[in-house]
Amino acid sequence: MTQKVAVLGTGKIGEALLSGMIRAGWAPADLLVTARRAERAEELRTRYGVTPVTNAEAAKTADTLILTVKPQDMAALLDELAPHTPADRLVISGAAGIPTSFFEERLAAGTPVVRVMTNTPALVDEAMSVISAGSHASEADLAHADEIFGAVGKTLRVPESQQDACTALSGSGPAYFFYLVEAMTDAGILLGLPRDKAHDLIVQSAIGAATMLRDSGEHPVKLRENVTSPAGTTISAIRELENHGVRAALIAALEAARDRSRELASGNS
Repeated sequence: MTQKVAVLGTGKIGEALLSGMIRAGWAPADLLVTARRAERAEELRTRYGVTPVTNAEAAKTADTLILTVKPQDMAALLDELAPHTPADRLVISGAAGIPTSFFEERLAAGTPVVRVMTNTPALVDEAMSVISAGSHASEADLAHADEIFGAVGKTLRVPESQQDACTALSGSGPAYFFYLVEAMTDAGILLGLPRDKAHDLIVQSAIGAATMLRDSGEHPVKLRENVTSPAGTTISAIRELENHGVRAALIAALEAARDRSRELASGNS
C-alpha cells in the first residue's frame, strides 16, 4: 500500500472510499484528494489527514486516480487532466454509464482504465462494487481496484458489456429497497401502527431477510416458501402483489434503469 492514490471530486462516495481505505491500512500520507470548494478540501484534511491538491497536481503525483465526479462533469475533468496524466497512471472511473473507451480516447494512448459501479452502502462498508477492465487494464490493475473498493464492501468483476445491467441492479438497487421500506411504513401506519414502530419492524425484517439470503445459500423462492403457509397471511399478501403486477413492474423498472445507463453512455444527458 505504498502507491499514492488520489480521489478526485471527493463527495460522499469519495469520502467513504477514503475512510474505508484508511481503516484497511492505507497511510493518509499516501492519499490525495481534490474538491471543488477549498473549505471541503480543508475539512477532509482535518478529518483524515489526507493531502488536498489540484486536479493537475493529482494527475502528476498519484499512481492511481479515482474519478468520482458526476457523469455530466467527466468530460471537463478529463480535459483538465489529459495534459498532466502519463500513460502509466491507473485511472478508475466511478461514473455511471460512461464506458472506458470515453476515457481512453481522451487520455494518453495505452492508459489503463478500470470502470467501477459502486453504490451508497459504501457509506457503511456494505457496498456492492462491480469492476470492469478497459482495453489496457492488466490483472494487477483489476486487483488494485478490488483492493481499494474491497475496503468498503464486496467486489465483483464482470465484462464491461454487463455494466449497464449491473448499474440497474446494484448501482440503483438501494433506492428500490428504500422505496419499498417507505411504502411498507405507510402501510403500517394505515394498519394502525405508529411510524417509528412500523419503521423498526420493517427495517429489522429487511436486515434479517438479507442476512438469510447471504448466509443460508438457499434460493429466495425456498426462503419465501418457508414463510408461506397454506391459506395463511403471507400467501394472501403475495396474491395481492401478483394481482397488482409488482413482479412485472420491477422487471420494467430495471429495464428502464439499464436503458438510461445506455443513454448516458451515448452522451444523452
